[in-house]
Amino acid sequence: MGIYGALQTAVTGMAAQSFALENISGNIANSQTTGYKRMETGFIDLIPDAAVGRQVPGAVLAYSRSTNDVRGDIITSATGTHVALNGGGFFVVAEKTGSSDGESVFGEANFYTRRGDFEMDREGYLYNGAGYYLKGVPIDSSTGNVAGSVPEMVRVSNGLIAAKATQRIDYELNLPAVPAVGLLTADPGDADFLDQTVEGGAITVYAPNGASANVQLRWGKTADADATATPPTADTWQLFYYGDSGWEAVSDGTATFSNGVIDTIGWGAVGADGAFPPLALDDLTVDGTLVGDVEIDFGTGGLTQFDNANGRASVTTLAQDGYPAGSFMSVAINDSGRVVATYSNGEQIEIYQLVTANFNAENQLKRLDGGVYSATAESGEAILSTDGGMTGGALESSNTDISEEFTKLIVTQQAYAAGTRIVSTSDEMLQEALNMMR
Repeated sequence: MGIYGALQTAVTGMAAQSFALENISGNIANSQTTGYKRMETGFIDLIPDAAVGRQVPGAVLAYSRSTNDVRGDIITSATGTHVALNGGGFFVVAEKTGSSDGESVFGEANFYTRRGDFEMDREGYLYNGAGYYLKGVPIDSSTGNVAGSVPEMVRVSNGLIAAKATQRIDYELNLPAVPAVGLLTADPGDADFLDQTVEGGAITVYAPNGASANVQLRWGKTADADATATPPTADTWQLFYYGDSGWEAVSDGTATFSNGVIDTIGWGAVGADGAFPPLALDDLTVDGTLVGDVEIDFGTGGLTQFDNANGRASVTTLAQDGYPAGSFMSVAINDSGRVVATYSNGEQIEIYQLVTANFNAENQLKRLDGGVYSATAESGEAILSTDGGMTGGALESSNTDISEEFTKLIVTQQAYAAGTRIVSTSDEMLQEALNMMR
């Protein structure tokens, strides 16, 4: 190759170092860009074809090497819709292409990003700082389970949420083995009724139109266990509630106990696993408010009769599934990757499950503006998952290390300067060769 070969090789070296400098410059420029993945520079040596004893190092070619699999630091954020991925994978997003009749229109192509600085726009869609819109899978509000597998645009309704009638009351308590009030002998309407029963808690329930009603519960012990009686008797309790016409006995709401645990219940049979069937309150009406049919669910072993020093009932669970109408207050993304809307009635409703996309070769994704990537033949198709692995109220920082980039900058500068010396030396040698002809 000689002098001309050395000159050409030096030029390729300078071009390669210039390419490296461009990557270093971009990494430093994006050191504060959310979710940015730095670009490393690799080099390939190009060897001219020659006999083994005549081979020379030859030229060099620079190429970019992605670091999509290197996570940046996770920092907390005060914005509830900001979210960071704990491990690998990417958020699935789409690009807004325009609008029609005042409604946003989105492209069909999926893009992928680690940038999780999402906020809600005026239409209720979640978009990040680069203008890409988030996708997720809807959640069935009645079951809380993911409904479907195809991601769609995440859109939060900022209107009213309709009232939901109470259908189930979760109720767990322990009744005293020896009640402080003795046995119940009075009828519900008698003056002595309250003095002969123990409080069982109270809960607000809701009618289909959102009207509230306060359901009060009391228990009365109607019989003590007596093995010598004919026939033998067991510890027996009756449940009462305050309905539209005063205190009423719950139909079939009796329970007998043996050594503190349920022996029989009047509303069905206890399952082999200890699960109670639900106790029905048909057409529950309180103070003129028709709530409708409500079930009382004692769960598994949720009704017991163990000794209690104060002789009162001890309620451990008393909750219901209804709520009044409410207006939209805020939206956030939790650590399970679920989009949760909060309403003025205190309800928090999970409406979407975020999807993560994984790739067999994520460093082979094509990089686009705004911190998004598109799938390529080398990366493979996206493998979607709804398993979460996220941190709500957090953001992933750029994985650029400024000190490391400055170190590479010094090395690149020195290599480029050395290349210029090769060029100048080659030029001097050519001048000397030309001077021989004079």
